[in-house]
Amino acid sequence: MQTIDQQYADLVRRQVLVIKEQPDYKKYGAMAHKLPILIHTAGLLQALEFVNSRGEEIQKRLLEDLASTIGQHNTTTLLTAVRGANLGAYMRLTRHILGALLWYKRFAQSILGIETGEETTGSGEKQ
Repeated sequence: MQTIDQQYADLVRRQVLVIKEQPDYKKYGAMAHKLPILIHTAGLLQALEFVNSRGEEIQKRLLEDLASTIGQHNTTTLLTAVRGANLGAYMRLTRHILGALLWYKRFAQSILGIETGEETTGSGEKQ
């Protein structure tokens, strides 16, 4: 039986390997680095809604992948669950999402080659 961390690592690794084939994969990796910081500063719901409403398609893909990693069907069900959660469930969701995002960040570094603080332009090149 795998631990939650092992399950997250396996799922996220497979997702990031698929993203590596996309031309704008660096934006996905950059958001994987930024999202935990957004969650800590703005809160879980606000951070997820921000990416969902203002992010580019590849960044929204991170939310889709994150939703499936923590057992939600898609971004819509994830956001609905977060919006309707009582305090205990909200805190639990936050812990699970931050735990999964740790693996997204690690694989963004190791597979995608994205470092913390790296900004990308529309072409996927470093600024």
